Amino acid sequence: MNPDIVSLCENIVPKSYITQGSQARSTHENKIQHLLQQTKLPEEGWSDQTIELFLQELAVMDSNNFMNNCGVGEREARIASELVARRHYRFGHGIGRSGDITAVQPKAAGSSVMMKVTNRLVLDAIKLSGIHSVTNCFVVPMATGMALVLCMLTLKLRRPNAKYVLWPRIDQKSCFKSIVTAGMTPVIIENFLEGDELRTDMDEMKRKIDELGADNILCVMSTTSCFTPRVPDRLEEIGILCKEKDIPQLVNNAYGLQTSKCCHLIQQSARVGRVDAFVQSLDKNFMVPVGGAIIAGFDKKFIDEIGKTYPGRASASPTMDVLITLLSLGSSGFKKLLQERKTLFEYLATSMADCAAKFGERVLQTKNNPISLGVTLTTQDMKIEPTEIGSMLFTRCVSGTRVVAPSKNNTVSGYTFKNFGAHSDIYPCAYLTASGAIGMKKDDVDLFITRLAKVLSKVKNIKDNSPENKERAEGHDGIR
Repeated sequence: MNPDIVSLCENIVPKSYITQGSQARSTHENKIQHLLQQTKLPEEGWSDQTIELFLQELAVMDSNNFMNNCGVGEREARIASELVARRHYRFGHGIGRSGDITAVQPKAAGSSVMMKVTNRLVLDAIKLSGIHSVTNCFVVPMATGMALVLCMLTLKLRRPNAKYVLWPRIDQKSCFKSIVTAGMTPVIIENFLEGDELRTDMDEMKRKIDELGADNILCVMSTTSCFTPRVPDRLEEIGILCKEKDIPQLVNNAYGLQTSKCCHLIQQSARVGRVDAFVQSLDKNFMVPVGGAIIAGFDKKFIDEIGKTYPGRASASPTMDVLITLLSLGSSGFKKLLQERKTLFEYLATSMADCAAKFGERVLQTKNNPISLGVTLTTQDMKIEPTEIGSMLFTRCVSGTRVVAPSKNNTVSGYTFKNFGAHSDIYPCAYLTASGAIGMKKDDVDLFITRLAKVLSKVKNIKDNSPENKERAEGHDGIR
C-alpha cells in the first residue's frame, strides 16, 4: 500500500492501528521484494496469503486487467466466465510470444515476470536435486513426451541430415512415440540381463553407431527414471561415447529429479561427456496437475534455441502451478520431501520383501533403480493369470502398480515389441512393480502391503496371519 493511501487511512481510524496493519502488510511485501531481488527459492515456504498477494500484484500489471484498457485485437485475454477468471487469478495472456516461449509480452508485464521468476526458481530446484552445473531451463506446457519432441525438432535444425535416434529400450509408450512424432527413425537397443536388472548394452550401441554413421544419428535418447527391472541407463558411458562421436545426448528424466541417484548420473554424464538436454515432468516431481514439463541443460544457448522452436504463445497454467508449489514449500520443504521419499523407499523395499517371502516370492534385486521395486509372481502357484492381480489390486483402490507377464506383445507407432512392459524380449519371470515416489506417506505403504497380502493369499491359498499384517488391517484397511 503506497504511503499516500496509508496517510489517508490514518484520517479515518487511529494512526496506531494503521501503523500496525501497514507493518503486517510490509511483512508480505518484504518477502516478495526479496524473491524478486534474489530469484531463488525462499528458505521457508510462504503462506497462501503471501502467494495470493504476489499473484494479484502481478495480475494487475497485465493489460486485460487495466481499468481503462481498450482492446481491439483478436487476442485480448478476454475471459467469459468469472469462475475461470478466478481460477487463473485473472491471468489470461499466457507466456511467451509467437517466436519464443521465454520472451516477454508487452501486453502482459505481470505474466512475463511470473514466467521469468518461475524458470529461475525451477533452475534452483534442479540444483537442489543434485544437478549443480545446470545453466538454463524453462517450463513448457506439455507433458514429457511432447517436450522430448520439441528437443528433437531443435536438434534437427542443427543436424538436418540426421534421421536416427538410438533408443535403449524402455517400455513406456510416450517416449518411444515422441521419436516417431518428431519424424525420426527409432533404432531400438535391446537391454541385456545382469542378474535381475536390465542394463544398457553399450557394445550394441557402439556397433549401431558404426553401422549407421555418427552424422546420420540425431541423438541418443537415454533414460534415468524407469519401471524396474530396468535400471537407469549407463549415462556416464553414453555421455563419453556421445562426446567422442559428436552425437547429442537427450535424457528422458521423467521423474528423476526426486532422486539424487538419477540427478548424479546426469551431472556426471555432463561432466565427463555430453548431455545436450534433459527433460522431466512437473507433476511427477513437484506434485502439480499433469500438463507441464521442464526442459533443462548445460548449454544456455541450446536451451534458448529449444524455447525459440516452440510455435506461438503457451498456457501459463503449468508455470503458475509450479510457482505456487515451490513458494509454498520453500527450499527447506522441497529438501524435506526429497529426504522423506528416500526414507520411505527403503521402508517400501523392506515391507515388500517381507510380504513377498510369506507367499514364496521375492523382491527383484535391482539396486540401481532408486524409485521402482518389483516382486516376482510365480505363475505355477496361482489359480489365475498374473495380470489379473493388477485388476484385483485396482478394485481395492490400489493405483500405480504394474503387473508384467512374459509373452505380452504390443504395437506402438507401427513397431511391435515382444513382452511389452518388461523392457526385454527375454525377461524370465512375471512380476509386479510399485514405486516409492515423492509425496508417498507411510500409511500408503502400510495400506498397500495389507491389500497386496490379501490378494496374494486369495490367488495362492496361503493365509498371512502375521501379527504385523493384522495390525495393519485393523488400522488401515476398510476394503475386503
